[in-house]
Amino acid sequence: MLVDDFDFHLPEARIALRPANPRDSARLLTVRGKDTGALGDFTFMDLPGQLRAGDVLVVNDTRVIPAQLFARKGDATIGVTLHKRETANSWWSFVKNARRLRAGDVIDFGRGQTVLNGTVIEKSAEGGVLWQFDTDGQPLETALHAVGEMPLPPYIARRRGIDDQDFQDYQTLHAAREGAVAAPTAGLHFTPRLWEALAAAGVTRETVTLHVGAGTFLPVKADKVEDHRMHAEWGSCDAATAARLNAARANGGRIIAVGTTSLRLLESAADEARTIHPFTGDTSIFIYPGYRWRAIDGLITNFHLPRSTLFMLVSALMGLDVMRRAYAHAIESEYRFYSYGDGSLLLP
Repeated sequence: MLVDDFDFHLPEARIALRPANPRDSARLLTVRGKDTGALGDFTFMDLPGQLRAGDVLVVNDTRVIPAQLFARKGDATIGVTLHKRETANSWWSFVKNARRLRAGDVIDFGRGQTVLNGTVIEKSAEGGVLWQFDTDGQPLETALHAVGEMPLPPYIARRRGIDDQDFQDYQTLHAAREGAVAAPTAGLHFTPRLWEALAAAGVTRETVTLHVGAGTFLPVKADKVEDHRMHAEWGSCDAATAARLNAARANGGRIIAVGTTSLRLLESAADEARTIHPFTGDTSIFIYPGYRWRAIDGLITNFHLPRSTLFMLVSALMGLDVMRRAYAHAIESEYRFYSYGDGSLLLP
């Protein structure tokens, strides 16, 4: 299977630079039926009417940290994007100007505002850098909030500056557990009044955690889909949540992931008999057409980049031809794309 099969043209004007206001006013494209793909145009406040009593929406409660750091080394700017925590004060990262770094180098990221020194522990063959941070005894998160920047996706950050509003806009209502370096953006559309309407319609909510890594923004460089390797992300689903999800399905409810991050965690936690188990640890699950689904019955997700692993994932769920047609409709109908854009409800 070729990566080129998942390419399409997206006009730059379709890329959203700010979220809808209010968030639940974002548009919602429904796509029903794998390989048939009946389309419907709605908004997120119409979502309760598109689901049925007994359905369960599963959200990701990860919270984005200010994971971008900058410093100088000689005449070069060192730009660091944290992507996976190893220990309390050590992180793997992607680095701009990584060639300037050697094992043992100590870089001051504090900008005179706080103590945040990073020591280069290791450089991987793929270009990643492992840092050990010294914060003079304060929690690393405190130092990051003092000097770090929100890790907006590059397709937004390169078109405008990151500002204080992004510290609010790039968090979901459900954000509770710090550790993500990218937002689970399907959750950005949900508001208290939308959840009230969903509850009145008999739709319930469950929560899992997947600390999203910056690898979600990396381009697929392989020619063949099967040759691509995903970066690992840490996640968890506790025993009580797994039991409630299994019971909901046994009673005829559908398990619908809010976002590809919740989906990846649930699929990692489930077995071939479609039973969801407790899960804690890393997952590097890669879902593309031909995948046999274990956990979910539907997905709420934003619109994704051409040639991306996430467009491959939605094509695995609904069929590539269906998703090509759905995206063509979304582009023609001026839906807003990517992290701050509109969303879709995919029901195979």
